[in-house]
Amino acid sequence: MSTTADRLTTLFTDTLGVELPVRIRAWDGSEAGPPDAPVLALRKRRALRRLLWRPDELGLGRAWVSGDLDVEGDLYDALHRFDRLAAQLSDVKVPVREVLKAAVGLRLAGPPPRPPAEEARAVAGAGSRHSKARDAAAISHHYDVGNRFYELVLGPSMTYSCAYWGADRRPGDLAAAQAAKFDLVCRKLDLKPGQRLLDVGCGWGSMAVHAAREYGVSVTGVTLSKEQAAYGRKRVAEEGLAERVDIRVQDYRDVADGPYDAVSSIGMAEHVGASQYRVYCADLFRLLRPQGRLLNHQIARRPDHRGGNGKREPYHLNKFIAGYVFPDGELAPLAGTAALLEEAGFEVRDVQALREHYALTLREWVANLREHWDEAVRLTSPGRARVWHLYMAASAVSFETNRLGVNQVLAVRPDASGASAMPLVRNY
Repeated sequence: MSTTADRLTTLFTDTLGVELPVRIRAWDGSEAGPPDAPVLALRKRRALRRLLWRPDELGLGRAWVSGDLDVEGDLYDALHRFDRLAAQLSDVKVPVREVLKAAVGLRLAGPPPRPPAEEARAVAGAGSRHSKARDAAAISHHYDVGNRFYELVLGPSMTYSCAYWGADRRPGDLAAAQAAKFDLVCRKLDLKPGQRLLDVGCGWGSMAVHAAREYGVSVTGVTLSKEQAAYGRKRVAEEGLAERVDIRVQDYRDVADGPYDAVSSIGMAEHVGASQYRVYCADLFRLLRPQGRLLNHQIARRPDHRGGNGKREPYHLNKFIAGYVFPDGELAPLAGTAALLEEAGFEVRDVQALREHYALTLREWVANLREHWDEAVRLTSPGRARVWHLYMAASAVSFETNRLGVNQVLAVRPDASGASAMPLVRNY
């Protein structure tokens, strides 16, 4: 007599025509599938009900966040296997009638389960997409979960963007790699003592402190997160930099005290959105003096070459990340970003891809979370910690498989004659 796990693996193989790349453990303890593969543990029948009602990343994410579904073994291995499976299934038409028939046999009928409390449902009620009020609500959902939680995950640098690793990269060197990233940005901007730097999306003040302390510039940092701003101000005071660093809770669209000699935007533009990207570029251009430089450090969505019908929306995040991590976040292709910067009047001078660096950074963050798991759960919730675990591990795999990229784009505002005062060779 076949077990529940046997029935599930057979259903998958027969209806979709591909082998399941992981081992299944059903809620009744039965197992089936490759013996040496990671185990997909369906802890509750409800996990399949969630997937039946939402057969996509959101349904899978809801099952994971609620604890109805888990992975035993190497999570990265499992995610790589699922990524290859998604490529195999990109052109497969799901036989809905067969799936529904199997669902009745497995007693999966009933209304959709309530989504976990960690889902960002309230953001949609905060106004139109990428209005100032809704952007503030989206940022609050992601960042205002407690600075101590971020300290556990990000480490002492409190830097939530891709680090810059040397050729001798060693695990545990995250703080040094983040400092190297900030130094790379400062050198690209050619910062000099006495200059004014605007740091857009300044986070917890890490770039502002580094630039002021190491390069002698005056920095204005803006963020929409009140918790980030409070943390950054305290940090600035402890460093003795209060006269040179001003951390504000302010939308970048409301900054009016230019011109600045340089602008850094590190991991912030992903929140801007396609509808506001021209405004973003125009505002940063307006805030720079002639011959001033912009360093835009931004995740890019790579083209999907895995097949399929080609109807993918290039700016939108997958449904799990949009629902639980970055509400309203949008990823632009690199070419689109460069084109809009040029349209605003910038001259793009240099592009550096850091894709592999972000995969390494994310693995460090996942290791930090796992090391401090119990405290992370206590500070937030079991569901919130699970959101971060899956989001960061899956993102690492997306960078490793070239589904996502991240790039530093150096641009300059030419003066009236068209001159940019850039060196003939890269000197950073």
